[in-house]
Amino acid sequence: MEKRITSDIIKNARKIAAGCICILTAVFVVIYGDYRKQVNMEQREMQNGEILVALNEISQLEKQHSKETNQKIQQLTQYVEKNQQVQKAGADRYLFLVFLCSLGVLLLVFGVLYVLVLRPFVKLERFAENIASGDLEKPFDYERVNMFGQFTWAFDHMRTEIIKAKKAEQAAVENNKTVIASLSHDIKTPIASIRGYAEGLAMHMDSTKERRERYIKVILKKCDEVTKITNDMFLHSLHDLERLVIQKNSCDIQQLLQESCTDMQGATEDIIVEGSILPAILQNVDENRIMQCIENIISNARKYAKESPIYVTTAYRKIEEQEYYEISFQDQGGGIADADMPFIFDKFYRVKNVEKEPGAGLGLFIVKYLMEQMKGEVSVENKEGGVCVHLYFSIHCDKL
Repeated sequence: MEKRITSDIIKNARKIAAGCICILTAVFVVIYGDYRKQVNMEQREMQNGEILVALNEISQLEKQHSKETNQKIQQLTQYVEKNQQVQKAGADRYLFLVFLCSLGVLLLVFGVLYVLVLRPFVKLERFAENIASGDLEKPFDYERVNMFGQFTWAFDHMRTEIIKAKKAEQAAVENNKTVIASLSHDIKTPIASIRGYAEGLAMHMDSTKERRERYIKVILKKCDEVTKITNDMFLHSLHDLERLVIQKNSCDIQQLLQESCTDMQGATEDIIVEGSILPAILQNVDENRIMQCIENIISNARKYAKESPIYVTTAYRKIEEQEYYEISFQDQGGGIADADMPFIFDKFYRVKNVEKEPGAGLGLFIVKYLMEQMKGEVSVENKEGGVCVHLYFSIHCDKL
């Protein structure tokens, strides 16, 4: 098992500290020995001088009286011994204090280095080992005040970014699974119908002209459903690849909306334009993408609000000092549940009561994305027993 780098650093630091303490002790011993020699020499010189003086006094006193001489000798002896003890104790105390202070400073320096340098590296290494083992949930307990605060913060920020990346990757995998499942289900149904009616035509079951026309009409309708699903998936792929191109030009929205409603008008004439379509020239929009938005909204209304008329209205709106051209599409299909309303623009989301209908849950998601690319907005609300979808386009010039 490989040794951890930080552990080696700590071991080396301990060795260095032990070496410094040994060197400090050796220096202390040398200094102390030299000092003791010097003190002894001074004591001997002092003692020699004092002894000469004392002997001179003794010789003088001896002439006077022998008892007084003995007392003087005893006092001199006691003085010399006391003086030696005091000097020795003072020297030892001084050198010991110097040694303790030096040792304390050395330990303090190494303690500060450990707290500010080595310990953060120990924590960082353990954190890196957790990340390497796949444990990304435990946050890195760092302190901004130390000298590595910014570095450790960046390391923890990297952990959060890895978590986000993994979640995004997992979400992408789940989305791909959802796409495959949705396509398998949604395309299988219309293709089965196409096959059934095509086999009926092949077996000459269309005995009358009306039946033949009905078979052909159903086949064409199911082909349109498959085309719609594949187109939505194609747009979704371009969006994910960030290659969806918006050709921004000016657009006569009055003419475009009239043509779109006419082209999508079914045999039942379910699209009803209320009033007249208001004129306006829109700037920096893509006519084809606007038509896709309109087609998606009308297709959704026909799919989920069957046999309901679709009312189309236009208006000028002023929102926060900005003028908008509003297109509204209103059906009478019963509306959307309040629990589903916050998620209707999410990718692959489908409301709970329409899961049996074919679709991938991309219609409104694509509408919202296209509108945002053209600096517009889209909103959905329940209104008058149905769903009302509003498209808002910013007006950059005078109305016609």
